[in-house]
Amino acid sequence: MDIKKQFKEGLVTQNPVLVQLLGMCSTMAITTVFFNGVGMGLAVLIILTCSNIVISALRKIIPDKIRIACFIVVIASFVTIVDLLLQAFVPALADSLGVFIPLIVVNCIILGRAEGFCYKNGVAASAVDGIFQGIGYTWVLIVMCLVREFLGNGTILGGLSFLNDGNGIRILPEGVGALGISLPVGGFLVLAALIAFMQWALARAEKNKTEEVAK
Repeated sequence: MDIKKQFKEGLVTQNPVLVQLLGMCSTMAITTVFFNGVGMGLAVLIILTCSNIVISALRKIIPDKIRIACFIVVIASFVTIVDLLLQAFVPALADSLGVFIPLIVVNCIILGRAEGFCYKNGVAASAVDGIFQGIGYTWVLIVMCLVREFLGNGTILGGLSFLNDGNGIRILPEGVGALGISLPVGGFLVLAALIAFMQWALARAEKNKTEEVAK
């Protein structure tokens, strides 16, 4: 288990959203206010980590032919637990995220890590993988929320009930923001910009590494 490598992969080089291009629907749909992004990110992080641990622990007794069905049952169990906890303790977040919490069951990030990593690695490595991949997913959501909320509405940290009754901190005068950024097309544009930046950064890092080796 190489924690440093897994950390780098989860947050940067194999980021589930910006590099692997997984979980795109929820990424664009719920990133309109800060509260949604943090809530969705933490929910996925918890479900991903718990699912990774259980699937890795059971990997030797899960029949290969029905492994996908078994993965989905495990993931669905943790999704149900998280969904019920949100409804009980954070109903505002549950209402705001709506159907996207149950849809975590078919989120490609979680199923992809189960198939590509947990089914082949031990419990400790799978737990670390779940944490770092979840953090990688969460930071992308938070950045998108901050950018879309600021450019679209002129505020930041929206949805937090203790800040201006959930309206966030206003930075720009009301009516100045580009409302289109808060719409679905805005999600595509912001996500495309982040993906482009990540690909440029990775390509530049690889180029610099190659030049150093050549010297």
